[in-house]
Amino acid sequence: MRDAQTTTDSIATVSGTTFSSMVLEATGPIVVEFMSYGCSHCRALEPAIQRVAASRRRNERFLRVNVALEPDLVETYAIAGTPTLVMFRDGDVVGRAEGPHPAESTIVKLLAEAFEG
Repeated sequence: MRDAQTTTDSIATVSGTTFSSMVLEATGPIVVEFMSYGCSHCRALEPAIQRVAASRRRNERFLRVNVALEPDLVETYAIAGTPTLVMFRDGDVVGRAEGPHPAESTIVKLLAEAFEG
């Protein structure tokens, strides 16, 4: 799900089998993007979230969940639409943002509110 100008993917994909070890048992701040490859809002968000993930890689870890493949995670985290960003710190949910937020500054502000606020 990269646009033509993005050369690397800074966001790893997690599954239902890896979510616990990569998110719930992990320490520090983690951003999980619940997305769908068919979602136009997700495609609009992708370039901005890739740039933020690449620039903040030392501060937060970014992961993605494909909602089409992970209905149990969708239910567990009450994902009503995509994209949805869920912020975790040391396995606990500390923030959430739903809907398209394609501006990098908006994403950075959301992260600051969740992780620093």
